[in-house]
Amino acid sequence: MDDNLNATYITLAGFVELHKYRYLYFLVMFTVYILIICCNSVIICLIVIHRNLHEPMYIFIAALLLNSVLYSTNIYPKLSVDFLSEKQIITYPLCLFQAFIYYSLAGSEFLLLAAMSYDRYVSISKPLQHPTIMRKTTVIILLVLAWTVPACEVAACIVLYTDIKLCNFTLKGIFCNNSIYSLQCVRSVVVSVFGVFMLLNMALFPLLFILFTYTRILIISYRSSKTVRRKAAQTCLPHLLVLINLSCLSSKTVRRKAAQTCLPHLLVLINFSCFITYDTITVRLESDFPKVARFIMTLLIITYHPLFNPIIYGLKMKEISKHLTRILNHIKFKKLY
Repeated sequence: MDDNLNATYITLAGFVELHKYRYLYFLVMFTVYILIICCNSVIICLIVIHRNLHEPMYIFIAALLLNSVLYSTNIYPKLSVDFLSEKQIITYPLCLFQAFIYYSLAGSEFLLLAAMSYDRYVSISKPLQHPTIMRKTTVIILLVLAWTVPACEVAACIVLYTDIKLCNFTLKGIFCNNSIYSLQCVRSVVVSVFGVFMLLNMALFPLLFILFTYTRILIISYRSSKTVRRKAAQTCLPHLLVLINLSCLSSKTVRRKAAQTCLPHLLVLINFSCFITYDTITVRLESDFPKVARFIMTLLIITYHPLFNPIIYGLKMKEISKHLTRILNHIKFKKLY
């Protein structure tokens, strides 16, 4: 009977001083979860409701924020139950399912950011062709690929895990992620190779594509002013001052557009890449990371990133910020009168 239970249930051993602070943990995590749902949902609703936000960039942002809601829902309800329970356990099939959702959404995050970087590149380098290139059909195809490709790859990896014999039934984390790799009796070469393939395909290649597109955007925004000034220098004097003035305005417009739209995406990319790097190094390579530090970093991963996305897009994206300001002003006006 005990052997059957051990073969079925996995113990989550990453919690610190749970017997002392279980209610504090629960209260903090429940509050954060409500904030994540509310903040992300507000911006998603704004994008859905307002027609001027029905552009590829904002659609991709809405998809990214929806990912944050699903990502949090995959972790927080089970985590809340564990905080209040005497035993922190999870069945192995449910553990695999949680890991499937976790890494499917992580992979789609990189692909969505890659789609957003391509949209920004087309918008800045080919502004007149942008509506024809980034059509509604193209946006839908990119969204479908961003969600289905990682899901299919992670599903294939999870199928490999179902046939692996387990000798260890204790995870060092507080939810199921790459740490299930350490449960195997014998390390599977197929799983290891496929894991590297997934890391390259879902994270590294999209990351390189994003860096390439943003580098091109910076080069274009720099060269645009030089090109216009060169043309100005080749014209006669009456047109010279006018064209120089236009070149300054043009270069400023391009640089402002690049900064306003690309900076939030880069901040989100850097933030998410750091957490994925941590997940890979400390878990997959089984580094001797202190339990308290591991617990704190895990809490940061599941709280900081889902809250960071709506805040950065709400503050840095001009159109979204404008609608949020109107809502806040309307609420203040109602309170006053």
